[in-house]
Amino acid sequence: MDTPLLIIFTRNPVKGKVKTRLAASIGDDSALRIYNKLREHTRTVALESDAHLAVYYADHVPDSDIFLCNGTRSFLQNGEDLGTRMLNAFRQGFSDHYLRIALIGTDCPELTGNLLHHAFELLKQHGAVIGPARDGGYYLIGMRRLIPELFINRKWSTPHVYREAMDTFRHNEVDCAVLRQLSDIDTADDLGNFNPDQL
Repeated sequence: MDTPLLIIFTRNPVKGKVKTRLAASIGDDSALRIYNKLREHTRTVALESDAHLAVYYADHVPDSDIFLCNGTRSFLQNGEDLGTRMLNAFRQGFSDHYLRIALIGTDCPELTGNLLHHAFELLKQHGAVIGPARDGGYYLIGMRRLIPELFINRKWSTPHVYREAMDTFRHNEVDCAVLRQLSDIDTADDLGNFNPDQL
């Protein structure tokens, strides 16, 4: 279908189970508060993207949640590691006949609705789109056809994730557009990139 699909990966907001690397420095309560703010921000910008939304929960699909509105579909993440879960989410989207699909997490306070809209516009002209994060990962990945190699047998949370994804696109002869680099929040050091009012 012509309307694109935005997949959102989120953890269920439970104290002690979110932002564990951050919590090691600032405590479980503060980490949960920041994570809930990040989820609220992600919901706001996602609704501005003009895409259909599918939210994938890490542990269980709740009866109610901030993401479950405006026709958003909900799923449970399926797979033994992050790559397999992402692959299966993309596979579901393409089996539902979406032609342009992008996936994001809930870690990036700098993400905007305009940037998401721009990513989907780029997918009209390019085979893929990626948003590099300053830590070497990526905050968004999108494509027009499934490329399983992006997700299988990968090491995640390393400084090489973005570079390895770009190598995979080149190997598969996929023209990939690159968005501007943004910061996400995984550790206490990351908090220094943002105004406290944002969090």
